[in-house]
Amino acid sequence: MNKNELHATWVESQLRDAQWQTSSESSGGTNCVQIAFLDQGVVALRDSKNPDKAPHLFTDSEYTAFIGGIIRGELRRG
Repeated sequence: MNKNELHATWVESQLRDAQWQTSSESSGGTNCVQIAFLDQGVVALRDSKNPDKAPHLFTDSEYTAFIGGIIRGELRRG
């Protein structure tokens, strides 16, 4: 699956019906990242403070690599 070739109507429909998940570690769900697992192996990631802004879309494997980088500490500043 190439996420860059997803039809805009499909993406809009998926995002409209998405079940967004917020970390249980967040402060009331208003200051964190949210994810939604869409069909066709697509993962959407958005800022909870700006839910109307277009989310970043990842394939399952890209999302797994992203989370792995976080766990390994590869995405820390400096």
